[in-house]
Amino acid sequence: MALPPAPVPGPDEPLRIAWLVYRGNPHCGGQGVYTRYVAREVAALGHHISVLSGQPWPQLDDPSQLVQVPGLDLYRQPDPFRVPHLREFRDSIDAREFALMCTAGFPEPWAFSERAYRLLESRRSEFDLVHDNQALGTGVLKMMRAGWPVTATIHHPITVDRELDLAHASGWRRRLSLWRWYGFLRMQLRVAPRIPRVVTVSESSKRDIAAQMGVPVEHMTVVPIGVDETLFRPLPQIARVPGRLMTTASADVPLKGLSVLLDALAKVRVERPEAHLVVIGRLKDGSSVPALIEQLGLEGAVEFVSGVSDERIVELYAEAEVSVVPSLYEGFSLPAAEAMACGVAVVATTGGALPEVVGADGDCARTVEPGDPSALAAMIVEVLGDPVQRQRLGERGRRRVLERFTWRAHAEGLVELWRAELAERAGRSARADR
Repeated sequence: MALPPAPVPGPDEPLRIAWLVYRGNPHCGGQGVYTRYVAREVAALGHHISVLSGQPWPQLDDPSQLVQVPGLDLYRQPDPFRVPHLREFRDSIDAREFALMCTAGFPEPWAFSERAYRLLESRRSEFDLVHDNQALGTGVLKMMRAGWPVTATIHHPITVDRELDLAHASGWRRRLSLWRWYGFLRMQLRVAPRIPRVVTVSESSKRDIAAQMGVPVEHMTVVPIGVDETLFRPLPQIARVPGRLMTTASADVPLKGLSVLLDALAKVRVERPEAHLVVIGRLKDGSSVPALIEQLGLEGAVEFVSGVSDERIVELYAEAEVSVVPSLYEGFSLPAAEAMACGVAVVATTGGALPEVVGADGDCARTVEPGDPSALAAMIVEVLGDPVQRQRLGERGRRRVLERFTWRAHAEGLVELWRAELAERAGRSARADR
């Protein structure tokens, strides 16, 4: 049953936001990073935001903002795809979540949204609006039917991930498994077009979301995400390591182009034997990457780093001569923006929204077409051999980030969107009462 509409805050009154994030992992993927900075900056603007999160919990600057929405945590490390004990099952949501996992599905977005709906059922007076960070679950539809104002962030359409994974899959068993894993997309494709206001992070994502998810263009607003420019900064006291390349591959998936970069590195080392790569990220169990490293003769030339502090990541940027973003597709690319903020020269592909982040080739970064290891290798060799160009790219990249990509600007864009949705709903309600 729909609830009566809550009073709409005045233009100078603080908003009360329920922020939904189905997994807030601060070390893998962008959801935890995005949530942390949004929560911090929205609060700094004078608003109240409660982060309803599934496991793993995000690291928030203000821990009191976290509202835990516990699930079965079926993919936790170090025992992903675990079998819970019978005492862990509390209700039908838990039972169905486990059953879907057993059939190779990914039920987290659905299960989290249903749990969040149950939690919010009795808390209508505490919040003015619900904002969903790309769970796009059936529970979100239930919130809308119950009268909640709902908006959402869609970073990019996960249909792109599915297509790239299927294109790189070997054998029908793997393809069948991927179709099962991405089964949650059927739900998201139903839910996304019904959300009245959607934030996305680039014009590229906006076009792809409209084309692949059926979200009307007029429902979407582009608000680029940001970088913590006080954390991600140049460290001139740290010397660059000759031949050091760095990349971030928090998700060991074809989308991120790590295999392309490894192929390129093998070609680079023919001309520059000192070239080596530091990868910020952890390999999945059963990853094909170790075999590829051995096949390419890159043993000892590739190091994986994970679980380190943000400050250590900034130090690694300071040690690198070139930061490489080899992605086949990006909805935005925080790693590219963070590298630019650190003043390191960037070589990136033109996949997805990357040109919107790094600019035209030769301005703040050098760019090549995605999926071409020879072109990537040639560009890396050129930039490694030109210290003047590296310094110029680093300085211009830092300036571009400061001018365009800050978390405060993103938070301001979100608040503007929330107020617009609340005002429109109030207008509809007033017209209905006449």
